[in-house]
Order: sequence, then C-alpha cells, then structure tokens
Amino acid sequence: MTAEHKVVSHDEWIEARKAFLVREKEFARRREALARDRRDLPWEAVTKEYVFDGPAGKRTLRDLFEGRGQLVVYHFMFPPEWDAGCPHCSFWADSFDSSPVHLRARDVSFAAVSRAPLAKISAYKERMGWSFPWYSAGETPFNYDFGVSFPAAAVADGTAVYNYVSEPGLEDREGISAFVQDGQGQVFHTYSTYARHRPGQQHLPAAGSHRPRPRRTSRGQSPVLGLPSRRVRPLTRTVLTRTARTGVTTDESFMPGRP
Repeated sequence: MTAEHKVVSHDEWIEARKAFLVREKEFARRREALARDRRDLPWEAVTKEYVFDGPAGKRTLRDLFEGRGQLVVYHFMFPPEWDAGCPHCSFWADSFDSSPVHLRARDVSFAAVSRAPLAKISAYKERMGWSFPWYSAGETPFNYDFGVSFPAAAVADGTAVYNYVSEPGLEDREGISAFVQDGQGQVFHTYSTYARHRPGQQHLPAAGSHRPRPRRTSRGQSPVLGLPSRRVRPLTRTVLTRTARTGVTTDESFMPGRP
C-alpha cells in the first residue's frame, strides 16, 4: 500500500496538513456564505391544502409544523407498490430519531413523507425501530408537486424532470424540502434539494442551513421571531446499518439515490 501513496517525515506531514487546513477553512467560509444565500432565496406561497395520513389520523401540512415556525420534510422514497423503503433513505433514516429534539430547539419541526400507504409505513417503521414522524401522502399530489414523484408516462418518455435539470429514472425519488409559516398560518415553500445535492441530510441538525430563518444571534434573540435562544448540545452523527436484523442492504449498488 505504501508504494501507492506518498510517505513523508513528520515535519513534512505537518506542513502538508497545515496547507490543507487553509483550504478547509476557505471551504467552510464558502459553505457558510452559500447557506446565507440559500436563506435569502425567494419564497413561494403554498396554496393547496395537502392532507396526510398519520398514526393519529389526518394531518394538514400546517399541522406538521406542530406550532413551530419552520418545517423540514424528508421525502422518503417509498412508493405504494413497495413493501419496504428505499435502502439509501433507510441508511440515512437511522440517524433521524435523535434529530427532532435539536431541530425543535431551533423552532424547526421535522417529518418524513412518502407515497406508500400508512400501513406499510408503520410496519416498516416498526421493523426498523424508528420513532421519527412519518406520514403518507398517498392521497395527495404533494410528492408530485414538490418534485419527488412522477407519472409513469413522463418517466418513460423522458419528460419527467428531477432536481430541476435531470431525469429521475424512477417514478419516485428522494429529497428534502423546507417550509415556513407566518403569524397568520400562511405556509411558504422556501427550498428543496434532491439526489446527491442534499447537504447535511446525514446529520439533520445541519438542516438548519436549509431553513429560511437565520441562526439565533449572540444576544439571545432570533432576528425574525424574537424568541429566546437555547443552548443546544451538538448531536454526534450516528448511523447504524441494520442489514443483519432487517435484511436492508447498504451496498451502494442498491442505492437508487446515487447518481
């Protein structure tokens, strides 16, 4: 293996690492600037009344906010005809359970949404040992309207558009959408991202960069909401594969979300 890679002295290693650190810091600055620009994108009003099936009955999109100002939706790839969710989505979903508490501290609610019927979602959720909120959009056009589900004919003739510029290849795909509601209950769609361009999904508190409202200021107030800030313990990313217990593979050749 050493013949395939450069080997240097300790002092040379330190110098190389310091040079790379400069690039890492520049990347971090650019990423933060991109997150600010993302939050400055225009919003669009959500004018349809989407109704989802959940364990406690019917819920509107507004209900998914649970009284908070912001909502992050993970579009979990699980079409009605499947008996289990997408392995790629399932891999990331193993880290979702501990995320909502951290997002709630930032005025953000989280929910997963799929087209599969609630009975299949509930059975798969129990099998995987998950507890995060997960709803069925099977009777609404929600997934179609937000770019993660496509008519079979459109997929077949190449007219379906996924991630704004490409073909989905399948009738259902994965993604993340962010929403905000104002004081009158009007919901706005602020951002959606798909496929490999889903920054932070493996660590959902990083979805704060998807949310339209900025982080709390050092003075302890939200510039938008004026709410008191709360210290939040950082979440350590933990992703558990469940192949042995559930039969869900994480082999990348079985990950339809991988371009």
